[in-house]
Amino acid sequence: MDIKRNIFTIIISLIATGAFAQEAGRVTVVKDPLIDSLIARRIALNKGVTKDGTPIVVFGYRVQVFFGNDRKEAYNEQARFNSLYPELATYISYTQPNYRVKVGDFRTRAEAQKLITELRPIFPTLFIFNERINPLKADEYHVDR
Repeated sequence: MDIKRNIFTIIISLIATGAFAQEAGRVTVVKDPLIDSLIARRIALNKGVTKDGTPIVVFGYRVQVFFGNDRKEAYNEQARFNSLYPELATYISYTQPNYRVKVGDFRTRAEAQKLITELRPIFPTLFIFNERINPLKADEYHVDR
């Protein structure tokens, strides 16, 4: 009886294996080309994280070039700064009722102070703020003017 059961089990196993065998095929992926650009953007944004996914927090300095309650004027000042220094990042923030335009991602206060010296004739009120910066931007810009 055991021999018949073993033979029956082997036969069923062989039939099941044959039933689940698949032929090698070809897979065609159809996707929107924007997906690749979104993936590339996501990779670029995630470069500021460690291998385990925790964000790298770096504190540094930014220079405030505008402070006021007029939104249009804030964006105009941002555009004016971008035309003079396209290599520096600009950031607009809003805390009711005021807009702030801050520029740069400097690792040291001396780098920020050097920019203030250059900007003093162009922008009337300048301040340095110690805050969280983008580490990749800070590494790209070197103040060697």
